Amino acid sequence: MLSLRDVHLSYGSTPVLKGIDLSVRRGHAVSIIGPSGSGKSTILRCINGLIAPQRGEIHVDGIDVRAQKTDAQRIALRKRIGFVFQQYNLFPHLSVLENLTIAPMRVLGRSRAEAESDAHALLAKVRLADKARAYPGALSGGQQQRVAIARTLAMRPDLILFDEVTSALDPETVGEVLNVIGELADEGQTCVLVTHEMRFAEDISDEVFFTEGGVILEHGRAGQLFGNPSNDRTRLFLQRARGEDRAGRLPRGS
Repeated sequence: MLSLRDVHLSYGSTPVLKGIDLSVRRGHAVSIIGPSGSGKSTILRCINGLIAPQRGEIHVDGIDVRAQKTDAQRIALRKRIGFVFQQYNLFPHLSVLENLTIAPMRVLGRSRAEAESDAHALLAKVRLADKARAYPGALSGGQQQRVAIARTLAMRPDLILFDEVTSALDPETVGEVLNVIGELADEGQTCVLVTHEMRFAEDISDEVFFTEGGVILEHGRAGQLFGNPSNDRTRLFLQRARGEDRAGRLPRGS
């Protein structure tokens, strides 16, 4: 479904990605973990064409991402790749229902009736069926993030990228968002997650990639990487991350 081969990206003289190799099978959930500034979020932005690397290959379901040069080509690609960001990016002047229907109607050409029927079903899926007429400002952070996930699902993407979607949330609302993502993964939605939630990553992921300094130091099945990492740096990172979890301090940023 997704393949990155020898991807390099620099900003001026500063290298950010130094030869990233990563693959995701259809129906699998993959997590990218690592310290802040290690290139995790940049990898996601390269996948959907928001950032263009200087070197390497990126393919999504056979489509060469780097070859999509025109606006029409990029729009067609992004119809197939959902992206849920740290911030919710909901339209504050539109109701929750309108936030979910505007793109399917304008971009995919669906009728209002079809878009609204789909939106109501998705709101029920993320346990917000009673919030269709509410406005984003009346919702909690966790509720807004669940609306953002439902909005992404409304486009029926083949692949969803999640970029630290709990980093801006109060600890009490993190679980409700993670539960929704976990259900999507259980249903076979192909997804790539950048996260600092180690226990969640271990539970949800088919495979995990550990990054540091713009390179992937280790990857493998979740049970193997979390249970018996082969790289000393991976082991140290996980010890520290789990220590923060036990202390009740959720790591922030990406």
